[in-house]
Parts: sequence; C-alpha cells; structure tokens
Amino acid sequence: MLYGTATLRNVTTSLLLSLVPVLGWAAQHEFEMSIDEVTIDVAPGFTNKVFAFNGQVPGPLIRVKEGDDVTVHVTNNTGLPHTIHWHGINQINSWHMDGVAAINQKDAIRPGESFTYKFNADRPGSLWYHCHVNVWEHVAIRGMWGPIVVDPKEPSDLEKKVTKDAILMMSTWQSTYAASFGKGGLPQDVSDYFSVNGKSFPYSQPIRVKKGDVLRMRLYGAGDETHQMHMHGHDMLVTHKDGYALPAPYYVDTVPVGPGERYDVIVEMKNPGYFIMHDHVDRHMSNNGASLGGPVTIFEYAEATMDDWYVWKGINYDPNYFYSDSLTKGYGLFNSPPFMGKPVAQEKRRRKE
Repeated sequence: MLYGTATLRNVTTSLLLSLVPVLGWAAQHEFEMSIDEVTIDVAPGFTNKVFAFNGQVPGPLIRVKEGDDVTVHVTNNTGLPHTIHWHGINQINSWHMDGVAAINQKDAIRPGESFTYKFNADRPGSLWYHCHVNVWEHVAIRGMWGPIVVDPKEPSDLEKKVTKDAILMMSTWQSTYAASFGKGGLPQDVSDYFSVNGKSFPYSQPIRVKKGDVLRMRLYGAGDETHQMHMHGHDMLVTHKDGYALPAPYYVDTVPVGPGERYDVIVEMKNPGYFIMHDHVDRHMSNNGASLGGPVTIFEYAEATMDDWYVWKGINYDPNYFYSDSLTKGYGLFNSPPFMGKPVAQEKRRRKE
C-alpha cells in the first residue's frame, strides 16, 4: 500500500507533544512502512526494477529528535525476503532491532509477512536505513535505502544559521540486471548509471536559492561506489561526519562520499549565478557512456537571469526533490509522490538460502 506526503500514524497527541519539553518525556512516533516492487525511471531510456520503501526511491524521510522513541511496522509486499537496518542507531538495550537476520532477528521478513522494529533515536545526525539481505543487490542496485534525520537536543551555533536543507543520496545502477530481480551487484558486475536521489541528469533537479541563504547539504553514500562531489563557485564547510559533529570543521570544494558514509556540509550562498555540483569520478558523469549524466544538480540563484539556452529552462521543478520542503514540516515520516515508482506484476521466485 502506498501513502501520501504526511506523517503516517504518529501516536503522540498534540497535547502530549506540548508537554514533552517541559516534562522531559521522550516523544513516541509510530509509522507504517511497506516494501513494494516497482519500476523507476532513472535516466532517459533507462528504467530499473526496485524494492521500494513505501513504493518510492529514495524511501520516505524519517525525522525525529534525539531521544525520541520510534516504532515502525514493516510489511513485505515483494517476492523476496528483506530486513531493515537502522544505520547509525546504536540500539542501546534494543539489539534485536538492528535488522540482521539470524543475528538480531530470527529470520528476514518473508514475502507477505510483517515485522515491527522499536528503537530509541539515541544519537543525532544524518542517519539512514537500508535492507540488510543480499545487500550487494538490494542496496547497491535496487534502491532499498532512505534518510533518517535526528535533530540534536542542543544544535550548534553553525547549525542555527542554516536557512535551507537538502538531502543528496548518491547511488549506482547496473543496466544488465535492471529488469531481473535476484541478480546483479556481484564483484564482476559493472555499474553504468549513477544518480542522486534515484535520478541521473537530466532527470535530477536544481537547488533554488537566494543570496544570503545558508544551505546545509546532507551527502549520503547509498550505493557501492565512492562519489567525489564537487561544487562549483563555492566552498563547502564540512561540519559532520556520519552524524557526528567535527571538533574542527574544514573547508573543501570536493567531498569524497564512500559507501555508507554521510557528510554534512554548510555553504554560504553569496555568489549569484548558476553553478553545477557533480561527481568528479569522470565515468560517473555519464549515463552508460552518454554525456552529460550522473549525480548532478545545479544551484540556481533567484538573483541570476536564466538564459534562453539554459539546459533546465522550463523544467517541471520539484521543490521537494532534495526533501527541502519535508525538512520544514517538523517530525514524522514524509513520503514524496514524485519518487513513487510504477507497480510491477509479481513473479514467483525461489528464496535464496
């Protein structure tokens, strides 16, 4: 079952929420999540079958506050088993919720079955969730990942300056196995499409800003390759690594984001114009050899004039492509309709032991 953009089933009433800061109680969040078989259009002429959380890639944003309690009811609507690992949650006194079959839970969530995860958001930062079954396929090339943002109880002075947020999840795809569930992602297999938030240029989107904005980008390595993310025209201040605040933030113009890694960068938007951000691993700048492609965005300043020949002139702009709108709406689980895929007819597949 697919859902709308609002929080799914948050059991905390508005009255209790208003008392949480006063009494020191942990807020309680309860969500429903499904895993669905859909197809997504990654690049022109390239469609990929995926196992999608709530039918979308990336999966829905989960945003809570440090110390909150979270319950997630997960239903597997696919033909293969899955789990969810809550990457970055340390699972203090809840190790059975860590999402690895035969270690934390007796078995993976089999087709048609459900499982409930309960945990405390024990540390803040840019965290994420992903499948922990056949990760070389399910995570690397089937889109089984989504962002978690845990707000700190005491944000730093740098964080308080932020006026706009964006989440960028980099990943890879293998066209050879795009139409075949249960295959791909092995050491001998080659990735030939590269994306940000599940889309390769020109299907990705710009980030629209104005002079004076302080932009925070949360950069995620969701696939199985390292992405050297380079921003033109600006310096990026690296403030957090894997959700942890750095004691000495530092400036760069290129950030290496490896598998599983997260970097928070803050950028003062003070150079009006149109500037690209792209992966500086050169082959990642193509769509199966066709240029220009890959994980690309463009920073479009409101103060700059859009030229008639501009590549994204007339684009159907999605202001929530980087979850920027969702990140202004408080706490909960947020779907994004443009990320929804098209349901595919299920096939009978033998479970791999």
